[in-house]
Amino acid sequence: MMSKRVLPVLSLCFLSLPAWPESAPAVEPEPVPQVVLVTGSRPGPGLWKVSKGEHVMWVFGTYSPLPTKMEWRSRDIEKIIATSQEYLKPPTAHVGVGWMGGIGALPFLIGVRKNPDGAALKDLLPPDVSARWQPLKQTYFGGDDDIERERPAFVAAQLYGRAMKQAGLSGSSDVRKTIEKLVDKHKIKVTDARHSIQIKEPGKALREFKKSPMADAACLTKTIARLDTDVNIMRARANAWAVGELDEIRKIQFDDRNDNCFDAEKALANNASTFAVVEIKDILDPKGVIATLQGKGYTIEAPK
Repeated sequence: MMSKRVLPVLSLCFLSLPAWPESAPAVEPEPVPQVVLVTGSRPGPGLWKVSKGEHVMWVFGTYSPLPTKMEWRSRDIEKIIATSQEYLKPPTAHVGVGWMGGIGALPFLIGVRKNPDGAALKDLLPPDVSARWQPLKQTYFGGDDDIERERPAFVAAQLYGRAMKQAGLSGSSDVRKTIEKLVDKHKIKVTDARHSIQIKEPGKALREFKKSPMADAACLTKTIARLDTDVNIMRARANAWAVGELDEIRKIQFDDRNDNCFDAEKALANNASTFAVVEIKDILDPKGVIATLQGKGYTIEAPK
């Protein structure tokens, strides 16, 4: 279990680092007004309608994080699912090591989160960033001094997650679980667009990872520099998703677009009605899935 949890984290760290340049200075953010999160039952955004002739695909846009105390109202979505023949799951990436690979990697997991040569965060972060880290450490980690020995990418992930929780935000897994329960209830075909990336020698990868320096201080630097601003922006976007305010949702930045069209054209050709789930940023991205289908001649109707 431990190897299946840690190895994907390491892979995602490597994939995300190029987007966070080391040369970016830590800029003091301007104060952002505190955003009050919505609560109670909320509908979320409407559905995008993609059609050609009599064949229709309904596309639902997800967003994360969402308000913790919000309950997604799913009855309108259930009506669409109940009359559809196929459900297209959102495109995802899965990092696998295999059963034997996971067993072989277990001995090397000890200390995998620690910096090489016993380095501490104060040795890796610029002085100004280190000074800003200390009060954040006290706020989110209390007296846990062990965090000082962890690699910056791991620290950044924990810091961000704890900040989200304290801000009243959580992942959108409840929305996805609700959709999957409805799909199962109405017994429609499921198409999984998950891409699998296999690590052939996880033990070797872990050995090399533990010994090598990793230029991930920029990861933690950017997290610290933008934490307060980003949290409030995410609270505003979470509210916008919950109540379906498209104008506000359109302000989302598209910096990690997914190019996969998750077999949309095939599903449209085969079914009278298809229900699909995509991250809302890819729906609104001018180079995303909806724009791609529109460019191929499909009729697009955005929710009103």
